[in-house]
Amino acid sequence: MLTTPVAHPIEWFAEDRSANLPASASDPIGDLLKKAKTIAVVGLSNKPLRPSHGVALYMQQQGYRIIPINPNIQQVLGEKAYPSLKDVPEKIDVVNIFRRPEFVAEVVDQAIALKVPAVWMQEEVIHEQAAGKARQAGIFVVMDRCILKEHRARQR
Repeated sequence: MLTTPVAHPIEWFAEDRSANLPASASDPIGDLLKKAKTIAVVGLSNKPLRPSHGVALYMQQQGYRIIPINPNIQQVLGEKAYPSLKDVPEKIDVVNIFRRPEFVAEVVDQAIALKVPAVWMQEEVIHEQAAGKARQAGIFVVMDRCILKEHRARQR
């Protein structure tokens, strides 16, 4: 497996990749954001003041399909919520994690099992072991970054 180092905490591991993954090391996050269509948001809240709600709403307004993952709600942002990633019946391009670090490993294991191409851990969501496991499985990993901020920065 080839490894192209990129500024921490993002690394891009290039090997045989599907078409919806970043193709270049020059801006792998930008490439991901351009090619991804469906984002499963783990920990998405139905409370408008929660960061997960605002970030998911923004991404939805930018044209992404949002799939809420939260066992405690039925729907949010006009989308049916699922209790876990393994319950989602459609293809997921990015798993965006809004959970405390102690819950990340289970989410990453589900993403690996589903062969999701990218896992995005929001700001202050850091789990090096889970990130390493995802990378070993060929998954593009972003950690401790906000998907909204990264998207907005590339819209200028």
